[in-house]
Amino acid sequence: MKKKKSNTEEPLEKKLWKAADKLRKNMDAAEYKHVVLGLIFLKYISDAFEEHYQKLVELKNEGADPEDKNEYTAENVFYVPPSARWKWLQGRAKLPTIGKDIDDAMVAIEKDNPKSLRDVLPKVYSQEKLDKASLGSLIDLLSTATLGTKEAQSKDILGKVFEYFLGQFALAEGKKGGQFYTPTCVVRLLVEMLEPYEGRVFDPCCGSGGMFVQSEKFIEAHSDHYKAPSKRLSHNLCFLDNFSDFVRKNSKTAKIKRFSSNPSFDGCIERTF
Repeated sequence: MKKKKSNTEEPLEKKLWKAADKLRKNMDAAEYKHVVLGLIFLKYISDAFEEHYQKLVELKNEGADPEDKNEYTAENVFYVPPSARWKWLQGRAKLPTIGKDIDDAMVAIEKDNPKSLRDVLPKVYSQEKLDKASLGSLIDLLSTATLGTKEAQSKDILGKVFEYFLGQFALAEGKKGGQFYTPTCVVRLLVEMLEPYEGRVFDPCCGSGGMFVQSEKFIEAHSDHYKAPSKRLSHNLCFLDNFSDFVRKNSKTAKIKRFSSNPSFDGCIERTF
């Protein structure tokens, strides 16, 4: 008797991973993760920008300016300059200069959003060992996914994709992968033990920022008055920047309500905080 085909559609994050991993070819996972996750973040902020841009275009007769950065800041949306917008990059995906185009786009976005993104985004796309044809195919692949619209944000599509990719990269890297990623189930358990109802949460080994994300989700689930921010970017920015400015500048003097950490266990931990 033939088995019935399952009508369950494969999750977006798994589809994207399978395709993206094929494009990796011989590139080391530790390097490829910066390439992929940087582009995922770029697609996310481009989606959010484009959605708000179209809204402003419709309101032009009422005085709205689609190119006014303040219009985006007021709505908690990153401003994306013309040469960094996803459609523009997608149109150049097959050109041999696509690597430099993406690096330039990252620099331009940081320049227009200095308070949030200064020195955060990866500029690794011009390196010679990165196959530009595969990079163009990766752009085409991500173009099929909607990550940053309000509907996608409400479903936390970006969070699911980012978390799944981090887990897969950690598996691909083996032991070293644990330096930046802790399984979600472990993080969730640590947060539930910590019960961060109030105050600051400090994680000196923040890696991908999972502790912060799960702490926010914990508060959201246990409070009738807590409203989550419209964009949950701590997970992504912690990974891209590795450590936040807060950790770098204030780790010795800050007053912390909750201390949360899952440090590496290679026997080489130095007490520096």
